Amino acid sequence: MSVLDILINYHMAFLQGLRVTLELCAVIWTSGIVLGVLLGVTSAHFPNSWGHFTHAMSFAFSAIPTLVVLFWLHYPAQAVFNVVIDPFYTASLTLSLVNIFAVGEIVRQAVSDFPKQYIIAGQVCGLSRQDLVTKIQLPILFRQLLPGLMVLQVGMLHATLFASLISVEEIFRVSQRINSTIYRPVEIYTALAFFFLLVCLPINLTAAYLKKRYTRDMSER
Repeated sequence: MSVLDILINYHMAFLQGLRVTLELCAVIWTSGIVLGVLLGVTSAHFPNSWGHFTHAMSFAFSAIPTLVVLFWLHYPAQAVFNVVIDPFYTASLTLSLVNIFAVGEIVRQAVSDFPKQYIIAGQVCGLSRQDLVTKIQLPILFRQLLPGLMVLQVGMLHATLFASLISVEEIFRVSQRINSTIYRPVEIYTALAFFFLLVCLPINLTAAYLKKRYTRDMSER
């Protein structure tokens, strides 16, 4: 049985798993980017409070494996509070928190390190505060941040595979169930690898292009 045969025979199962994976990504990406950017900007403007908090949480999530956090929220935390939560929501919460604080830390550093000479030059030219933000700061920060944020979101897509370990029926768990039925690991996981390559490679290539084309060293020399 070839990869094509498996995709044809089990296309409904794969599509169902793909739908769950994309739903996870929609929650993780949206919350991570929107709340992460807000957190990062707030942290940059209030470094002694929100700044320390964001840096500490980002450091903690980078030090503790995501899988450990996911298992802790799914098993002991629910046992302690005597609740049963759908694994999809647990996975969404865990990965969203990781993404929010990772994005927040990236944005915080970019805003904090933004060269003051650009603002001073704008003020000398008579630009208002609104124009300084919309015409100088935001365009430069957008170019600086976009490649890194895109690569980070690819990493979060990869992290959705962990959700299969707490019984979320995403594409990796579906692949495992199909493999347990027909036992064709080479073909099944080749198809899975092709899916991730199809989704992630264009994003990574775009991020690399944008970084080369638009990102520059903002430090003074």
